[in-house]
Amino acid sequence: MSDILIKNARIVNEGKIFKSDILIKGDLISDIANHIPFESQYKLIDASNKVLIPGVIDDQVHFREPGLTHKATINSESKAAIAGGVTSFIEMPNTIPQTTTINDLDNKFEIANNNSYANYSFMFGGTNDNIEEIKKLDANNVAALKLFLGSSTGNMLVDDQNILKKIFEETNLLIAVHSEDEKIINKNLNHYKSKYGNDIPFKYHPIIRSEEACYESTIKIIKLAKQTGARLHVFHLSTKSESLLFRNDVPLKDKKITSEVCVHHLWFSDEDYNEKQSLIKWNPAIKSKHDREALWEALNNDKIDIIATDHAPHTIEEKSKKYLECPSGGPLVQHGLVSMIQHYFNNKITLEKIVSKMCHNPADLFQINKRGYIRKGYFADLVLIDFNKSWKVDKSNILYKCNWSPFENYIFDSKVTHTFINGKLAYNDGNFDPVPHGKKLTFIR
Repeated sequence: MSDILIKNARIVNEGKIFKSDILIKGDLISDIANHIPFESQYKLIDASNKVLIPGVIDDQVHFREPGLTHKATINSESKAAIAGGVTSFIEMPNTIPQTTTINDLDNKFEIANNNSYANYSFMFGGTNDNIEEIKKLDANNVAALKLFLGSSTGNMLVDDQNILKKIFEETNLLIAVHSEDEKIINKNLNHYKSKYGNDIPFKYHPIIRSEEACYESTIKIIKLAKQTGARLHVFHLSTKSESLLFRNDVPLKDKKITSEVCVHHLWFSDEDYNEKQSLIKWNPAIKSKHDREALWEALNNDKIDIIATDHAPHTIEEKSKKYLECPSGGPLVQHGLVSMIQHYFNNKITLEKIVSKMCHNPADLFQINKRGYIRKGYFADLVLIDFNKSWKVDKSNILYKCNWSPFENYIFDSKVTHTFINGKLAYNDGNFDPVPHGKKLTFIR
């Protein structure tokens, strides 16, 4: 395989934007310089008028394999990921079987090793009765521990407070949580069931899975983390009240309690339920414009550390069911980066901040080895984006196995044109290298 020379790229990296060439040799970035002379053995890529960023690291996806492969597979969704500029993903444990034993974790690694177009790792799921398995985990072999404090796909709700405290006390792993209070949700749900039966209008979803349900759960889990000294990462904030619970007076490396927001909570609001209905039914729910603006403020002032997708596909048949039978979640990994760039066009966020929240910070938070930055000696996970290429999302270009998107019919004004995975040109303007080049993420801990 020839070395690759990328010429004249506009690079966004470590808080700076600058013009440069990049030389890729093997898996790694070999050189970054104003002018790198072309040699005959190089494959030349002219990046004039394009933006180059480190590959996005999406720390929260559901690729549904094993056991739910009618919705998605690691193969299908990792292809969609690299077309969207995501070069590494961390997948969630609520598959079938759930990733709550080391044997099941090893099985997922084997599937990914054979099928993943992007780099991969997995979270290990905590339950009310698997603390002995958690104790056996090799911290260098798994991204983090995932706990569902509210309802989950599968039976993974950790609702025994003694067990929860024990997990926080006895693991050195980062603990990532889905934070919603099940009792509050059930009380709200029963109210609307009594009024509407199973055909509850989708516009009541953010009232059922309310701000109170999110806030009460999040404040409790932060308190527990402070009591035990555990490292806590709160997934997908959706409310103003939660966003105020986090700090920005120290750099990320010094934070023991961190948070993230997902692209759908930055894009949609409760005003969109009338049009989108079930297609924007997520847990936690899309909430008010007021909440959305507060999330933007917390993201830009660094109280929120990471942007993810929570990519969670279901078939359109499943999403067409009435409220109570309709699963929560939707596909996002192909469109997360371009949706954030659209916000840049609309002056909501800087490019430097996008790269920080989607590339640098996930690498730092999870202590991922040699990824998330454009640096000599780092793995060549790189993404070229054309900022002058508008395209409409439709079924002909949606790569998710479920073949729908909440962004369908929307026109984005930027497009990922090239994605490099471990030095290989894995995606080139609609074309994929037929060989998956994803590698298992390694950690420095």
